[in-house]
Amino acid sequence: MQTASKKVINGWAMYDWANSVYNLVITTTFFPIYFTSATKEHFHSETIPFFGKTYVNAALYDYAMAGAFLLAAILSPILSSIADTRGNKKRYLRVFTWMGGISCSALALFNGANVEYGVICFMLATLGYCGGLVFYNSYLPEIAIPEDRDRISAKGFAMGYIGSVILQLVGFVLVAVKPFGLTGGTAVLATFLLVGVWWIGFAQITLIRLPASAPTVGEHKGSALTEGFAELKKVYAQVKLMPVLKRFLRGFFFYSMGVQTVMMAATIFGSEELHLPPTTLIMTVVVIQLVAVLGAWSIARLSGRFGNLRVLMGVLILWIGICVAGYRMQTAIDFYLLATAVGLVMGGVQSLSRSTYAKLMPETQDTTSFFSYYDVTEKISIVIGMTSFGIIHEVTGNMRNSVLALIVFFVIGIGWVFSARVKQRLEK
Repeated sequence: MQTASKKVINGWAMYDWANSVYNLVITTTFFPIYFTSATKEHFHSETIPFFGKTYVNAALYDYAMAGAFLLAAILSPILSSIADTRGNKKRYLRVFTWMGGISCSALALFNGANVEYGVICFMLATLGYCGGLVFYNSYLPEIAIPEDRDRISAKGFAMGYIGSVILQLVGFVLVAVKPFGLTGGTAVLATFLLVGVWWIGFAQITLIRLPASAPTVGEHKGSALTEGFAELKKVYAQVKLMPVLKRFLRGFFFYSMGVQTVMMAATIFGSEELHLPPTTLIMTVVVIQLVAVLGAWSIARLSGRFGNLRVLMGVLILWIGICVAGYRMQTAIDFYLLATAVGLVMGGVQSLSRSTYAKLMPETQDTTSFFSYYDVTEKISIVIGMTSFGIIHEVTGNMRNSVLALIVFFVIGIGWVFSARVKQRLEK
């Protein structure tokens, strides 16, 4: 095996460029800010109705995201196993791309009063994002040899950060300048529309350049669903026999609860706890994304020198410091400084986690099924992280307590990563 051509590598990385606008514009900045402000303005309260029950609007956002990730965690291992047996992972990538992009654009009709509509569109967009990622990530071990995977993984994340910043700035200009007779609210809604167009449009480059995958089953003797479950069972049996991979996945499960929750709740924290204006929050997140490019490349280079697991433990210790600082922060300056630190470690931990898993998994044709374990681990961790964040917020009435509680997840994650490193050294 050899690393694919530059054209294929760039095509693969372009999907990060395409879908990362969802992660930044929808989940991190514009949508959570718009959702909480629009619903509060319409209902004159932070407590809003949703299918006959009432929730704190910020907590409802957390629960909606957790529900979407849970659904993705249930579907992705089944679909990924079917994709391996049938050799049609690109078809699934296309389906989830269109689902996510159309749902993002549909948010342009959300006005704060139609809560159920907004939440459903948001959940479908999240499902499209999550569902597509497992098929996209699974191409990494197919197009890159092990020694190139850290670098190529970092390139994907860097492309994603840069692309999302560009559209973020476009949205910021629309909100700040209000061209074409737009108001502040309609400018935000126009940005939601652009996210879907950007995602679907640039993803076509990826879908054209990536090679077709070969089926792992030559002769189909059962239904796609039956063969999919058989494939999943086969991969699970392999994972059980790989102690380093198992330990890493356990660590990844716990520290992802903290990493993903901090990333997704940061703007709501800045808005609700520090009362920062939306424009300030948006520009802060732009800075985070730009710094994350540097973080992804820097930590990829460090991993080549000191080893993936060792560098990963160091990054997780920095995340614990960020949680402590987040609990104690009081001013806008504190938020800006902490946001810069988050950017540095955010890009590194995401890129390094993906490439580490790609290195630890065996040489196999079942790449999608193997990456579904990685994907499900991350999605369930997000479900638990976001749900616990929302519950602690509602019960204690203070979002700072939710931030502090995330330290527990990081400590357990470090323990399992350390265990994986010890086992890896014993096996050499």
